[in-house]
Amino acid sequence: MGTQQLVVTHDEVAHRYEGRLDGELVAIADYVPRDGVLAMTHTEVAPEHENEGLATQLVHEALLDVRRRGLKVLPACSFVRLHVQRHREEYADLL
Repeated sequence: MGTQQLVVTHDEVAHRYEGRLDGELVAIADYVPRDGVLAMTHTEVAPEHENEGLATQLVHEALLDVRRRGLKVLPACSFVRLHVQRHREEYADLL
């Protein structure tokens, strides 16, 4: 199966980004807001959708939203930290 297009939304009340396929919640990225910084603490993909690149899509969209909102990110989650390290130049302004 090829990479599917994940629809990413921001649930500011729940402090998380949500990824949906055909309306079904399949991925989340939790964060803790602190003084203009979002500490991204946890990323999770539904087991039946692992290894489809969904976490990468979710984190990328979340980081773009953080940039649009003029905030910074603290990659506390190991997945987010690895993603930011792999794309250091793209996300340098967020750190």
